[in-house]
Amino acid sequence: MWKSIVIFFFRQAASYLGRNKLSILIYHRVHEVEDPMCPGEVDSNKFNWQMELVSKIFTVLPLTDAVQLLRENKLPPRSLCITFDDGYADNETVALPILQRHGLTATFFIASGYLDDGRMWNDTIIETIRSITAGKLDLTDHGFGVFRLESMEDRQNCVQSLISKLKHLPQEKRLQKTLQIASLTPKQLPTDLMMTRSQVKALSDAGMEIGGHTVSHPILLTLNPDSATKEIHNGKIQLEEITGNPVRTFAYPNGKPGVDYRMEDVDIVRKLGFECAVSTQWGVSSNTTDLYQLKRFTPWDNAPLRFLMRLMRNYFAT
Repeated sequence: MWKSIVIFFFRQAASYLGRNKLSILIYHRVHEVEDPMCPGEVDSNKFNWQMELVSKIFTVLPLTDAVQLLRENKLPPRSLCITFDDGYADNETVALPILQRHGLTATFFIASGYLDDGRMWNDTIIETIRSITAGKLDLTDHGFGVFRLESMEDRQNCVQSLISKLKHLPQEKRLQKTLQIASLTPKQLPTDLMMTRSQVKALSDAGMEIGGHTVSHPILLTLNPDSATKEIHNGKIQLEEITGNPVRTFAYPNGKPGVDYRMEDVDIVRKLGFECAVSTQWGVSSNTTDLYQLKRFTPWDNAPLRFLMRLMRNYFAT
């Protein structure tokens, strides 16, 4: 009963107060079942009910279509786009069937250098900590101190701390530190976390939009302009070769303006011919928003009512 009431209220209010507003949801992975090592990500059950609610409230549009309508001041009420970052294999195996079940479209921003057996540095950290059986991890020699690993919460905290400390290091140093940590486990880490080229093609053939996300997912702010240009441009070209379609949209790695990318990077994206770009700055976008710094948001609530209420608050507050 409450769902019908909230949905009715939201639809009515958004029709009057939400004109020419674009809400963009951001996801990364959709696990088949809940993964305690990735507490901030959704599983198939949660993603399914989220998409069911979204389909009942919003007008879900391809990102390029939504941006064109936003530019022309013609966005329909309750406009929303769904996006995924990085290029995880479960985007195609788990998320795609759920999107199709609800008649929804999405944009997948893919870091092209990790396709076909690649693994992102942060996943190397997660999988290393998952695999260590000892109750303690001493990383003093690597500059990170000692971590308890006696509980799942301990392991989550360890992963969060390491990723936070490594994220904004220069790319080569970050990789070096990551490999040093990975060397502490004798186990083989998974090589099937990211999509294959054929999965990218399958998403594109299914009518999903493929967007650029650089080649190796660097923090652009740590690169000089030439290196940033190569990362962005080469990623675009590689994805276009796979899909046979132009790559028209871009997502800044990590995506926080002034922290992860600069205005110089925005100019690079514009000059390379992308039609729009998304950040991870929370909020909704309007016709006054820079189309190369569109805002995104996802309420990570476990209950449908809280999910809807947070989504509404974000939609109307901005």
